[in-house]
Amino acid sequence: MPINYEPINGQTDVATTRTLLHEVIPLTGTIVSGTYGTFPNDDNIKNYSHGMFQSVYDYPYLSSSANHIFDLTVGFDESSILSGSIDAIQESKKINMYNQMSQVLLGYTGSTNRVRLFESDLTLDGSDPMKEVVFVNVSRLLTKDQIKKGSLSITVATGSWSNSHLASKALTFKDSGASSTQGTLNTVGGDYGLLLSTTTNVTGGIVFYQSGLLVLTSSVFVNDTNDFFSSSAEGARSINNQLVSGSISGSADAFRHRLQNLQFNNTTEINSKVYFCRAPHNKFNYSSNPTYVNNGEIRVKNGVRSNPPLAYITTIGLYNSSNELLAVAKLSEPLRKDPTNELTLRVRLDY
Repeated sequence: MPINYEPINGQTDVATTRTLLHEVIPLTGTIVSGTYGTFPNDDNIKNYSHGMFQSVYDYPYLSSSANHIFDLTVGFDESSILSGSIDAIQESKKINMYNQMSQVLLGYTGSTNRVRLFESDLTLDGSDPMKEVVFVNVSRLLTKDQIKKGSLSITVATGSWSNSHLASKALTFKDSGASSTQGTLNTVGGDYGLLLSTTTNVTGGIVFYQSGLLVLTSSVFVNDTNDFFSSSAEGARSINNQLVSGSISGSADAFRHRLQNLQFNNTTEINSKVYFCRAPHNKFNYSSNPTYVNNGEIRVKNGVRSNPPLAYITTIGLYNSSNELLAVAKLSEPLRKDPTNELTLRVRLDY
């Protein structure tokens, strides 16, 4: 137990800080398509019996070292021109996926309890709707607390199926207009901003930073190709035909085939409380070790006694009002303390 205590003034001796750490996360298209196995049956791709989304890993998903990268799914609003098609497959699930994402991220509209539409102008006023979309839900393992605003870039191929590997047939979308203070809006799902083409300045979708979700409009693929998906068994399909007549997993496969690059900086928020622990000149000059004294006198080596007495500080303890030890901080090296000097030691608690 300490010999004495030094009180901490809550107003002058305590400070609160926040630190943001960023890490670059590059995801190349080779990871999500063709690296582990033969496309579309890659070993790092997991499909589920419910068929509502597809999970992508950075390694064969049955391996203990595999990490979840993101989930892929598609959806369209019930007011879309695709809704009600005769040859539709999984239509109710695709509509439900759109509604679920909209309700969680955008909330409802007024008293009608109608789900909001994802929009390319962020205003939530019903204009510029994106009714047919691809969802890329990035794992929390990668995004941490949020995606850093202004750091996201995604490149997708918009040419024919056979040329989808060519950089000349691709469009890159960035949120370069977003920052911590402008270029974004806030809604139920947190902050979100636009993904704009670096060449045409056309909106390709929106990104929700705290949720780590990308919403890409299908119109990105409409104007440039009629074979968004192609196979020897099913032939060529446009993006609209695929969204109607293809399965959700099949649409996710087609998107993976066209994903060339996804990169962003994640954000880790570290909150800290800093305590300034002061050791006045007239305190803490004697060791709290019981072997420091012998018969009421300071124990010395070889009969040589220091004058004035001195001690070396190695540890700081933080106590509550009942003198119960709550935290311990170790110094990197012992600090000499005697009646001729005062020390102020900075202790930081991260959480």
